[in-house]
Amino acid sequence: MRPILDVRFYASRMDVEPVRDWLRDQQREARKIIGEDIKTVQLGWPLGMPLVRKLEPGLWEVRSRIPAGIARVLFTVDGTVMILLHGFIKKSQKTPADDLDTARRRNHEVHHG
Repeated sequence: MRPILDVRFYASRMDVEPVRDWLRDQQREARKIIGEDIKTVQLGWPLGMPLVRKLEPGLWEVRSRIPAGIARVLFTVDGTVMILLHGFIKKSQKTPADDLDTARRRNHEVHHG
């Protein structure tokens, strides 16, 4: 089965890939679960709840249940590319403002340079 979306990591101007670094810091089992969930999105886009939730225009989250809690990977789609903008472990019901702001800033960079 051919993926609908290619997946890329957001890279800063200094070629730092924060989501890749965050994933490396997770336990092996968590990395596997998050990776499978991202692949599900890649193969089945567009998807909705419970796996994917639209946060605002051009910004979605992949919702993964991992042993440490609930992981979120915020992403945007540019044509046929899913760009992973920010990852974090959710500790409350609401997406923390700092995490949302980080994803918004990176999303703006991706789409507007």
